[in-house]
Amino acid sequence: MSVSFERAESADLPTLMRFMQDFHEFDHTTPFDNEPARNSMETIVANESVGRVWLIKIQDENIGYIVLTLHYRLESRGISASIDELFIREESRGMGIGRLAMNFLKDTCRELGVVTIQLEVKNDNPEAAALYEKVGFEKLDRAFMLATL
Repeated sequence: MSVSFERAESADLPTLMRFMQDFHEFDHTTPFDNEPARNSMETIVANESVGRVWLIKIQDENIGYIVLTLHYRLESRGISASIDELFIREESRGMGIGRLAMNFLKDTCRELGVVTIQLEVKNDNPEAAALYEKVGFEKLDRAFMLATL
């Protein structure tokens, strides 16, 4: 099995939007709203100071995507990254692709000068939490809080 991570371009937006909708249906966190989601994805794809997007592929078939956003954190004393979304189609899960994706992200972050990587995982997704812990993430004793403006 040959897994690759290909930087997304504007031409990939239709594929990314299908995956993004599938991710939101799987995650049940927020309702999927195509226009704002597309605007957000376009921004990240077009502006690498904001982040990066990759398609995950087996051979030439798109099986998922990754969104990494960048920001500065005083606590980390440097650039921090957030794994905003990592999605792999259901039929491609359980094959070690998530672990490959996480290692790819860690290597990429080192190249970008990132000093910390953070992510969010829902409490009802123990499989994802187990993967993240296996690749070096640890749970923090903090509450995740959000305000929508």
